[in-house]
Amino acid sequence: MSTVQAAPAEFVASCGALFCLNGSIFNVAGTNNHYLGWGTQYEVDQVLTDAKALNLNVVRTIMHSVRGSLDGTQINQGTVPLKWNWGSTADSSNMGMKGVYILYWDTATQKMAWNDSATNGLGRWDYVIWKANQLNLKLDISLLDFWQWAGGVQQINANFKGGAYDMVNASDRYTFFFNDPRTKQFYKDWANHVLNRTNTLTGIKYKDDPTIFAWDLMNEPEISGTALGRAWISEMSTYVKSVDSNHMVASGNEGFADGHAGSNPQIEMGIPAIDFATWHTYPTYHNISTTDVVNLMNSNCQIAANGHKPVIVQEFGYPSNASDQTSVYQNWVNTIYINANCAGWLFWRLEGRQASGQYPPDNGEHFDLINNNSASIIVFRDAALKLIGRNGDVAQVPTMIPTNVVNPTTAPVPTVIPTNIPQATNTPVPAPTQVGVPIETFYKGIDFNGGAVTIQGKQWLSYS
Repeated sequence: MSTVQAAPAEFVASCGALFCLNGSIFNVAGTNNHYLGWGTQYEVDQVLTDAKALNLNVVRTIMHSVRGSLDGTQINQGTVPLKWNWGSTADSSNMGMKGVYILYWDTATQKMAWNDSATNGLGRWDYVIWKANQLNLKLDISLLDFWQWAGGVQQINANFKGGAYDMVNASDRYTFFFNDPRTKQFYKDWANHVLNRTNTLTGIKYKDDPTIFAWDLMNEPEISGTALGRAWISEMSTYVKSVDSNHMVASGNEGFADGHAGSNPQIEMGIPAIDFATWHTYPTYHNISTTDVVNLMNSNCQIAANGHKPVIVQEFGYPSNASDQTSVYQNWVNTIYINANCAGWLFWRLEGRQASGQYPPDNGEHFDLINNNSASIIVFRDAALKLIGRNGDVAQVPTMIPTNVVNPTTAPVPTVIPTNIPQATNTPVPAPTQVGVPIETFYKGIDFNGGAVTIQGKQWLSYS
């Protein structure tokens, strides 16, 4: 019999190699979208309603953007400059923030601070969570992003270390945030703040809302060395669990087999507060074949079976300018479907119509998919329905809600779309002087041999 994690009813839990919900297996058929936190209500609606129309049940997303000081862009008297193009006037998909930010550097306290505004801050997530609940979708939310495309950990490093910090070439790019006592305390403070936020539309604290599938500690935490990676993931997952015992916790890691980004599924099997392991795969960037991906799917699902925790491919992409994209995607989702130890998949990525009413231009990676009846999107639409239909009963899943946990279902939930939610301003924000990576160079993580992966394109090209 599978080991079942005790969890209140309505919360997804790990059940051996798979997930379960309310006594049944919950196979994940999902996608990623990066701009839900700063998109307009219309844009959020477009993504989530399209996800529902495509039979998906989980949408993964990331909490960002992060700024430097609000009082200037010069290194003077404690101010820290922006290290990324926060002021871009591009559409939301292509990193136009429209004035939205959730974290910044407080020059008075010389600490990180959060912006709770419902107009241009963390409060915008209230609507995202509410809307997902209305559509019976689950959200897998990363609490931070490692990458600099929307500030992320790299802007935070610059905030603590000073504006001269080089977000790409700094020698401690992969260690500082995960090792410094100040950043570690900041992370705990931030996680505690998010988890204890009360949604203004539902009256439910985020930590008590079953709409949330799981918390990722971070999107792709690139950590130098498995010792530091294990230590940070263990400490922070334990802390998050101490605040929120309802939800599953994952690292959000890329899961390279040799652990050179700080962790891999095998390592995470041994971290008690990690409920499931993750891995991300892009043959274009990782210098592997599409058949290698099939082999990784099967080997990671075997790790799940052996370790009694799910291992899920949390991001994957194969470009649309490859003639075999559709057949590759079909082969990958079939591989997961026929392997009873595979818990599901989340493709990168689903795009919706922007405020203009048009779909955004592709950012150059050719991973974007839209609900347009293309051959590739039909693969995912049909595969989702098939995978979800693979569900079965799990009699031993607990159905009682512990008496010390607030029952989210008792809180008032609106049944119509609220009309009083502020929208982020569409007033163009002057773009700050670009600092950091040359505009013609793009870095997407590291390959299987530990080397930086570089392709040509725009600086904001990726935010996976």
